[in-house]
Amino acid sequence: MGREIKFSLVYRDMWQSSGKYQPRADQLVRVAPAIIDMGCFDRVETNGGAFEQVNLLYGENPNRSVRVWTAPFHKAGIQTHMLERGLNALRMNPVPADVRELMFKVKKAQGTDIARSFCGLNDHRNLKLSVEYAKKAGMISQAALSITHSPVHTVQYYMDVVKHLVDYGTDEICLKDMAGVGRPSVLGELVKEIKAKYPHIKVQYHGHSGPGFSTASMLEVARAGADYLDVAVEPLSWGKVHPDVITIQQMLRADGFLVKDINMDAYMQVRALTQEFIDDFLGYWINPSNAKMTSLLVGCGLPGGMMGSMMADLKGFQAAINAAERASGKPESNIDSLMVQLFSEVEYVWPRLGYPPLVTPFSQYVKNTALMNLFAKAQGKPRFSTIDKDTWGMILGRMGRLPGPLAPEIVELAKEKGFEFYTGNPQDEYPDELPKFRAMMKEEGWDFGQDDEELFEMAMHERQYRDYRSGIAKERFEHDLEELKAKAGAPIVVKRPVVEMPAYNIEQYTDKYPGAFPIQAPAGGKLLWEIDVVDVSRAPVAGTPVSAGKPCGYVQTRYGLEPILSAADGRIVAVPAAQGKDVVKGEIIAFAQ
Repeated sequence: MGREIKFSLVYRDMWQSSGKYQPRADQLVRVAPAIIDMGCFDRVETNGGAFEQVNLLYGENPNRSVRVWTAPFHKAGIQTHMLERGLNALRMNPVPADVRELMFKVKKAQGTDIARSFCGLNDHRNLKLSVEYAKKAGMISQAALSITHSPVHTVQYYMDVVKHLVDYGTDEICLKDMAGVGRPSVLGELVKEIKAKYPHIKVQYHGHSGPGFSTASMLEVARAGADYLDVAVEPLSWGKVHPDVITIQQMLRADGFLVKDINMDAYMQVRALTQEFIDDFLGYWINPSNAKMTSLLVGCGLPGGMMGSMMADLKGFQAAINAAERASGKPESNIDSLMVQLFSEVEYVWPRLGYPPLVTPFSQYVKNTALMNLFAKAQGKPRFSTIDKDTWGMILGRMGRLPGPLAPEIVELAKEKGFEFYTGNPQDEYPDELPKFRAMMKEEGWDFGQDDEELFEMAMHERQYRDYRSGIAKERFEHDLEELKAKAGAPIVVKRPVVEMPAYNIEQYTDKYPGAFPIQAPAGGKLLWEIDVVDVSRAPVAGTPVSAGKPCGYVQTRYGLEPILSAADGRIVAVPAAQGKDVVKGEIIAFAQ
């Protein structure tokens, strides 16, 4: 009889890869018994990543959600695991060490068995405390490698990272193939090397199915000695999500592996409940394009979940790029042509920025730089004319060590701007903050919660936690849901209704102001050029300066204020959107040049 391969259901990531929200706690406890009855899972990914934050966004207590969601799996003997981002923990920006340590204590107390920790740059220094804190809290430490395909990311490169992680005491290694671009043969070789050198280390593979490699990769890593494979279930499997458990089970069984049977009655129940949750409200925030695969992702290496926001960005810049093309006598590019150009530009930019694995937030940094390069080239300007401050933070080493060398032109540009490169440990830049948050909560009269779990949420997601406590978050969510229901009509449809951009003629601005670039709304909500200004006619006047990467206004969203950032330095020349206007994500609200 062949070697056993075990399955983990990534129920949390299925939803995050598809749309914005996770199921509510009452929905999760309904689906848990059916997942258990399927009989084929040894692990379930229950929380972490966006899970806690999006619970706050729609007014749910994430601590209660984690406790009630993990409980039935514990009773059934199924392990639960979470995802955390190393230095960034459960958010997109760095977290102080004392808050990171508290996270592992809280999550273990709430019922999470395994901490999957990754660094988007594969800087092992950012994972050292994750490994130590997880084990100190009594959790299984699973350190993840952010998988991508480049001349830098060789088996030898990854094995050097693994060595440090094993030295720190990790129990397991995960191959986190977040864009699904890892080449099957290379991943098989990597697993074989890990198992040969560290036979006590368990290996788990996580791969998205967007460009189509992950099924083959699962077979290769299984043959090489992997212990666990992450899988999904319909109706969210495939597309930009993960392969379905039925296909993977049958593939491995045909190859001689021992895999558990699937209770198909229970599978159909999980499938039906998942569809019910989509129909209830989650489907309003699911982009239909996420159900599709595309081989265009192979070359650029971008994760499929970025496609929706990327196309919105590209559509917003199209008019400005076309205007610059007309001014220079070039033919205008259509949206499909621009998409191919953007993918090609990502391929150009990526190695010159040191080959950061294209996972959040570094995928956004590379994409944004590529987009600004397209705009610069259309205007006859050199590449890298505009780089935002967050991307500079990555370039300068503030978030960790880049996998590859920076291009000489980028190094020279940094010197011209007077920037200094940072070589220290990124964690040292962020001092402890728990005493500050304890004082805040005492001032508010708020209890720290069981096992300090409320203190943890306040320290990790202060803005969202305050909105949750005040009730504003639930009010915003319910208002937005009712608006979407009204636009879609009854009954609810699975596909998110398309929100149309305003009908104004963009060309009237780009023709009048050659070389003007758009300033776009970062999210849907109420436009606030100035905060606490009642006069809805207020807006920036012509000539108002804007600076690259600095706020020139805000959008009031359901979860707080989102800054409006200009992509480049310039001065306002036209403002189609007035103070107080309801805007959608990607809408052009001003032009500058």
